[in-house]
Amino acid sequence: MRVKFKHLEPYAMSSHASKKVIYAALIGNSLIAVTKFMASAYTGSSAMLSEAIHSLVDTGNQVLLLFGLHRARRPADTRHPFGYGSELYFWSFVVAIMIFAVGSGVSIYEGMQKLLHPHPVTSPFVNYAVLCLAMVFETGSLYVAIKEFNKLKGREHWMKAVRASKDPAVFTVLFEDVAAMLGLVIALFALLIAEYFNLPWMDGAGSVFIGVILALTAVFLAYETKGLLIGEAATQDVRDGIRAIIAKAASVVEVNEMRTMHMGPYDVLLALSLDFKDNIKVKTVEDTIYALETEIKAEFPEIKRLFIEVQSKEHHAVVLAKEAQTGEPH
Repeated sequence: MRVKFKHLEPYAMSSHASKKVIYAALIGNSLIAVTKFMASAYTGSSAMLSEAIHSLVDTGNQVLLLFGLHRARRPADTRHPFGYGSELYFWSFVVAIMIFAVGSGVSIYEGMQKLLHPHPVTSPFVNYAVLCLAMVFETGSLYVAIKEFNKLKGREHWMKAVRASKDPAVFTVLFEDVAAMLGLVIALFALLIAEYFNLPWMDGAGSVFIGVILALTAVFLAYETKGLLIGEAATQDVRDGIRAIIAKAASVVEVNEMRTMHMGPYDVLLALSLDFKDNIKVKTVEDTIYALETEIKAEFPEIKRLFIEVQSKEHHAVVLAKEAQTGEPH
């Protein structure tokens, strides 16, 4: 009987959920960006211009994520024998840089210009109407992102789930949408204060605050994606499940070492060093390896490539000692 572990479902998902979240955000941000640019040009609001740039950057980011998903689906070839799954990680990192360099940088620059040279906003009610409309669009996109992310995280705390997630497309859009909603609220309050108290510089202050929020979002996303780019292990549940399967193999004495690495959100590389019983037939070793590979891949479909090394515990200890001395793998 197979051993079942909780929270494994997210890692067997296809990219359908990722695309659904990205398309929802793409449609919403495209509509919002056009509306905000028109309102900014009409009223001269710095905060509204920052919000328009923010939405334009988000729209471009969704295009980059879709491009990353497309590139990641390419099959393995001689130049990239482990496939192209990591391309999604690369483009997600580019998205984080875009948010920081373009979204945050331009917003802070525009805000500082308005703080240094304040001027009243014309037709503020146009801005209010646009911001409220943008909140409606953003709420729809955020709802889709939260709904899909909740499916991924199960019962885990949301921050712990983000740290454990191997699919940056979903949590990138989620944090973009949260930052966008916060930006809309800040822009609305900044415009209200500027109008009610006759403080035109508050419009620029709102733009600066929006830029700071985008910068913090970008740093967090870049940090999370960096871990995926350099290679993260499979979850503890998956590793425990693999060990449970191996423990049932009568000819295996113990697991010397197990190394896993995500090549993509749903593409895991597994390398095992197993100590087999002495004086057993080669055919028994071959049959055991085949049985283990079959069961592990059936239980964990995200494991696409599996390599098993037959090695005694003593020999493995010698290899590890040499690695420790030289600092290089043997």
